[in-house]
Amino acid sequence: MLARAATAVVSAAGPAVPALFRPRPSVLRALRAGTAATMATKAKGPTIKTRRDFVYYPDEALQLVKLAATAKFDESIDIAIQMGVDPRKAGENLRGVAQLPAGTGKTVRIAVFARGDKAEEARAAGADVVGAEELVELVQSGGLQADKVIATPDVMPLVGRVGRILGPRGLMPNPKLGTVTMDVTAAVSNARKGQVSFRVEKQAIIHAPLGRVSFSDEAILSNLRALVLAINALKPEGFKGDFFRHATLSSTMGPGVHIDVTTIDPSRARFGHTSGQYRDPKLEELGSAVKVDAIALMARHRRGEPVRA
Repeated sequence: MLARAATAVVSAAGPAVPALFRPRPSVLRALRAGTAATMATKAKGPTIKTRRDFVYYPDEALQLVKLAATAKFDESIDIAIQMGVDPRKAGENLRGVAQLPAGTGKTVRIAVFARGDKAEEARAAGADVVGAEELVELVQSGGLQADKVIATPDVMPLVGRVGRILGPRGLMPNPKLGTVTMDVTAAVSNARKGQVSFRVEKQAIIHAPLGRVSFSDEAILSNLRALVLAINALKPEGFKGDFFRHATLSSTMGPGVHIDVTTIDPSRARFGHTSGQYRDPKLEELGSAVKVDAIALMARHRRGEPVRA
């Protein structure tokens, strides 16, 4: 039997291998997992940390993003900002809200935990769902459909019962985000007008929406300015180093375009700078021609070739 085993071969992937030298199943699984992980890493391509070959003024980056937005729906325009903080430190675990002057273009569903007069105020302000104990039951049953949850301080012990459900969904009311307040009218109004919450993730990146592809450039840029000012207001006292490190603008289905971070950092002299009245003739030509041509333009960008002459 031993001789047979020694001469047997395994005709799996690759050349035949004597059975006695066949790796154990656990080793094979580890090898396959490693290969899959390597392939996945390669497939991701450049990340926000590595795409530094070419950077653009915010308005130029916005042109590229809009040209590359070829989906058949009104794509969202989002920004990812690599911060210089360490989220593991309590003082650098940034979390806050920004009031976007042009809104986000999204319909926000609002739920309010309140009783009595405050519940009536929330309904009058336009909240979609208002309640207390009955709202807790709705959350527990999985029937709550909301994008933002607001609560008055007196009902927070009640809201705490469903914290394990609301927390992972990013819906747990928080005083730092202005969602635990007695002024429910203002809270609902702000949410309707384009208030967005943000927080730094484990990788020290902040993701936030800035609007839709259908928005004007001025609207997107005004939202961007409001966002970075709100983030900068949370800068820890005595912080050393670059607070804003890198930034990438992208649409829902499109690739990311790297922004010159010095133009969105309020502490830099170049903050707020754009390309002015300059518009790349090549971009204008593509914008008036076939939309698919934007893909070729983005291919040049990814290869590290300058878009403008």
